[in-house]
This record gives sequence, structure tokens and C-alpha cells, in this order.
Amino acid sequence: MAMFPVFSSILAPEAIAQFVRTEYHLQIINCQFWHRGLSDVYLLESSNSSYIFRIYHHHWRNREDIGFELEFLTYLRKNKIPVSEPLISINREVCLSLQAPEGTRYGALFDFAAGAIALGDVNTQQSYLLGTTIAKLHQCSLDFHSSYFREPLDLKFILDNALVHISPFLAKREKELQELHEIVKFLQEQISQLSQQPPYWTTCWGDPHSGNIHFEGNHSLTLFDFDQCGYGYRLFDIAKFWQVAIQSGLSRNIRDEFLRGYQRGESLSSIEISLLNSFTQIAHIWSWSISLNTAKLYDYCRLDDHYFSRRIQHLKRLSSKDFYPRL
Repeated sequence: MAMFPVFSSILAPEAIAQFVRTEYHLQIINCQFWHRGLSDVYLLESSNSSYIFRIYHHHWRNREDIGFELEFLTYLRKNKIPVSEPLISINREVCLSLQAPEGTRYGALFDFAAGAIALGDVNTQQSYLLGTTIAKLHQCSLDFHSSYFREPLDLKFILDNALVHISPFLAKREKELQELHEIVKFLQEQISQLSQQPPYWTTCWGDPHSGNIHFEGNHSLTLFDFDQCGYGYRLFDIAKFWQVAIQSGLSRNIRDEFLRGYQRGESLSSIEISLLNSFTQIAHIWSWSISLNTAKLYDYCRLDDHYFSRRIQHLKRLSSKDFYPRL
């Protein structure tokens, strides 16, 4: 009997534990399949340390994409930015290949980020600290140049690709499809006025929100999950935080403290402040596209009328000036 092809396997935790023992000479005593997202995340424990082993999906990231991310994280750690850095194997590798049923997948081992996700989301002090940290990240990233290729976070990659993925699902919702295309055209016109040169253009984290940060109280943090990083507008990182903060109901106070913290280290231009609402809408469309692609593969039942209506309405809501600082 012929074997069915495999789209996305789940590798056994016991096998991952043995793999890490062999490749890193670590005395792993426990391994749990921790989370499935844009990568598969395993939590491993030795007698005195914890680690994260991330295995990238075969259909999502190639070797160049992953190499860029891991090289960027190593660079940031060397420049004193508090990120979870990939560890080096006994063969001096940070990205290891694993032969899965669907083909080659790649994995990387990280120290477990100290602390924990903020209880009930970030407070004003944590938000301010995050803002100052991302400003430092953007400053030092101006000098980062990767030996790997990754698509930049420009309008073509973010908006054009998102439209390609979203539009077929709105084919029978002509009014909403037309609205989406009009919004995207307006956003493209708005952003075209922003320079794609430093300091406006740097290397970005791509996904700054409280779920990707561990805090130790209000004075220490560690950033992790740079899967969506790339060369891009620094304003995109700020807008991504803004978009998630609005969606999760964080107060204006907390958003303002993030921006105040950022501007302590990096002064945004008046044109950037005026474009924050446009970039926040772009961040929403980008996030929507990724969510849609994930749901198509693993959770198609979510893609009902309510799913699309809610996202269109939220996109319109994000255009309100009430969410943004006044010049």
C-alpha cells in the first residue's frame, strides 16, 4: 500500500531530546512539545538549565531565511541587546538539519529566556522599557549586514503578497474586496513618501508584542522569536506593537509609554509620527495574511464569514485618529 505524502509532521519529543543530547552534548532529562506556531517549539530541561529547540516548518522557511534570523540574533547579542541567542552545536553549527517525512527541516537551540510573559500583558513601566530596548535594537541594527538573503519587509513583500493570499477568500464578498483594495492603494501612496534610507530603514524584529518577551519584574527583559525579522522601516516595528496593543485592548497610557521609551533613544520624525496609523493598518494586513495562511493549513474551520468581517472592520477601525499621538 502506497504511503500518503506528509505535509507537516510533528517530531517525537523523545527523538528531539536524543538529537540535542548528541548534537550539543547536553544532559537532557525531559522534553515537551511546547507549542505549534510558525515553527514547532520544544521545551527541554537538564538538571540545572532549560532550553528551547525550534524546528522550522518545511513549507514556511528555507535555509537562507533561517540563516538570516540566526545571524541577526547572534549579532544583537554581541551588541548587548537582550535577545535569546542560538547556541552552537559541537560541530560549530547554529542551524541543524533534520530529515522529516515531508523533507528537510531545520532546527536551532536557544537558552530559555529568563523571566516570564507579563501577567495580564505589559504595564506602563514594562512598555517604556520595551520601547527603549527596541530603539537600541534599531540603532545597532543599522550596521547589520547578513551573508544570507531574506525578502525585505517592504510594501511589495508585505502588502502585495498579503493581497494575493487574502483576495481569493473575498471573491464572493465584492464590496469588502473592493474596500480592501482601496485601503491598500491608499496605504501604498502614503508610505511612498517615506525614505528607504537610514535611520528610517534598518533591520527590524518584525513581531514585537508581549507574547514574545519575558520580563523579570519591571527592569529586565529578553526578546525572542525573530521569525519575521528582516530589513525594513523602523516604524513597522512600532506599528506592529501598536496593532497588537489595540487589538488586545491595552490602554492609551501603555501605548504612549512605549513610544516615549522609544523616543528617549531614537527620535522619530514628524512624518513618521503622521504615518503611524498607516503602518498600523499595514501591520494588521500582514498579520491577517499570516493568520490566514496558518488557518488554511491547520484550522480551516475558522475561515467563516465572521473571521473576514471581523478583520475588515478592525482594519477600518485602525484608521481612526483617536488611536494615535497628535503632532
